[in-house]
Amino acid sequence: MSYVFIVNKTKGTNLGNADVADSFFSRFKGLMLVKNLERSLILKLPSERSRRASGIHMFFMRIPLDVIFADSQKKVVDMVTLDPWTTYTPIATAKYVIELEKGKLKESNTEIGDELDFTCETA
Repeated sequence: MSYVFIVNKTKGTNLGNADVADSFFSRFKGLMLVKNLERSLILKLPSERSRRASGIHMFFMRIPLDVIFADSQKKVVDMVTLDPWTTYTPIATAKYVIELEKGKLKESNTEIGDELDFTCETA
């Protein structure tokens, strides 16, 4: 996995560092069983995913998370705070699912429609 820095370009706020999960296994494992979130996680989804297939589950999670769903242009299309053992399907198709420490959405003033900046390409 590579790691990046996430910025909300619209608000000029920082969302912090994140690992990038871009393989089947890294997306599957995600943050399951993590007790303390050192870095956020960006799940880079395959292009052919539908809205329902952009959904996530919080099974085997130990901590609540703020979650951003962003399209291929890195525009926020949905966001939610989730507790362990819940599921969620976004209101729009997402290319990126960004799992953050609970409270980051409020702290960064992130809203639907905001543009984010990060690079998920490996060198």
